Amino acid sequence: CEIELNIPRDRNGEFEPVVVKKHQRDVSGIEEQIISMYAKGMTVRDIQDHLHNIYGIEASPTLISNITDKLLPVIREWQNRPLQEIYTVVFLDAIHYKVRLEGQVVNKAAYMIIGIDIEGKKDVLGIWIGENESAKFWLNVLNELRNRGVQDILIMSVDNLTGISDAIAACFPETEIQKCIVHQIRNSTRYVSYKDLKQFTADLKPVYKAATEEEGLMMLDEFENKWGSKYPLAIKSWRKNWHEIATFFKYPPEIRK
Repeated sequence: CEIELNIPRDRNGEFEPVVVKKHQRDVSGIEEQIISMYAKGMTVRDIQDHLHNIYGIEASPTLISNITDKLLPVIREWQNRPLQEIYTVVFLDAIHYKVRLEGQVVNKAAYMIIGIDIEGKKDVLGIWIGENESAKFWLNVLNELRNRGVQDILIMSVDNLTGISDAIAACFPETEIQKCIVHQIRNSTRYVSYKDLKQFTADLKPVYKAATEEEGLMMLDEFENKWGSKYPLAIKSWRKNWHEIATFFKYPPEIRK
């Protein structure tokens, strides 16, 4: 489309346009800008307004969608790319987003799997939108990793997600599970009143900061003697998950960190 530019008179020729350069006859670079704005989470309406305000271009929603759809083959290629055979540690966690769905704003969980290979390099293995947490969902995710070439995972660090332990045992039976300490602390402090929270977390620290699993269990006994009668559910959570919380005690500080 044709665009009228009002360039101010400049006696010394020092004026240099920024948005549309001198002698530039098209604005095809706007396509890259639309993709960039889309990747940053701007809505079609936001992109329309931005193009109109900056360039004076009237872009229809269909035009913007056709441009952003060019990302789909690139995304699919990334989603299906081959992976390495062995990962030393794999982390699984979720990022929660508010998205518009059928005229309503709803929460969606994007589950991200990050792997560290045998050379210590970190890579995002994939991102999945979780409709519901279940063993079937995690089986599909882990089997996808196997189909893309992953043969073994030494340690998998996860939150206490529904069905995740059974899925790991089915797909990677030799993998050790490390439940996330931060999530475990948060889950147990849900039962604690605000006035006790500071002292409760301070007394809990020796449990997971212990040098050995035996020492950690001793600290947990002392912790239970002090807080067990007041917050039994918090203690029960640590006892119930201990076999998957204490995995890191087998490894030196470098790997624990």
